[in-house]
Amino acid sequence: MKKIVKVGNIECGADKMFLICGPCVIEDESIMMKTAEHVKKTAEKLNMPVIFKSSFMKDNRSSVDYYLGPDIEKGLEILLRIKNEFGMPILSDIHYPEHIKPASEVLDIVQIPAYLCMQTGLVTQAAKTGAVINLKHGQFLAPENMIKPVKKIEACGNHKIILTERGFTFGYNDLVVDPRSFYHLNETGYPVVFDVTHSIRKYGIPSADPNGGARQYLEVLARSGVAAGIDGLFIEAHPNPPQAKCDAASQLQLEKLEEFLKPLIEIHEIEVKYRKNK
Repeated sequence: MKKIVKVGNIECGADKMFLICGPCVIEDESIMMKTAEHVKKTAEKLNMPVIFKSSFMKDNRSSVDYYLGPDIEKGLEILLRIKNEFGMPILSDIHYPEHIKPASEVLDIVQIPAYLCMQTGLVTQAAKTGAVINLKHGQFLAPENMIKPVKKIEACGNHKIILTERGFTFGYNDLVVDPRSFYHLNETGYPVVFDVTHSIRKYGIPSADPNGGARQYLEVLARSGVAAGIDGLFIEAHPNPPQAKCDAASQLQLEKLEEFLKPLIEIHEIEVKYRKNK
């Protein structure tokens, strides 16, 4: 039986698929508010539970010249405004232990970045806050080994865990999504999310370069993941992706979000019926 992890009024792991959506990194406040409003309206129209996501810091950029995001204080201030004005739960990622306390006071979900999923100190200190933890699957880690950081969180008495798949490093500067990963992550008993937009990034190529992402694969990957039994979708979206300050080549055009989601909701409903009839 899959565990239900409550995030506000959202039951992650229940029959209804949920959405995690927002710009990759916090940008100008007007862009953030515009995006939040559109995401909220789209989710309401589709009757889809939604969690707003954006990063106050991106510490894994490939150059010191690239935008890292606002400082944590300004970033959390903007996220709190979105939370209060639009009534959406909020998710953002932490990179350092000193982020944990202020972030957990604002965020509904504290996210552990994929690169840091095996950092024991970071994971356990975040878990001890009692916050919901979204643990991203490291590109370097076999999916069955994700049970190891899961057990670190459980050892702290925290069983509010969500697991997110975002592809494996395959060869040089490329990612591949292995459907077997969804099987192994589901075996943990916790809700499973598919971060489809990060899975099309091309490492080694600046995200502003049109070749830095393979958007032609978004639909087929998303549909495959939903059919494989995920509980939620993670989609980074932006009003004008080519002008985005991070992951410009992989974020979804905000205006395309509704049409992108419609067939995925239908596939998920079929998958839930199939699962119940097994």
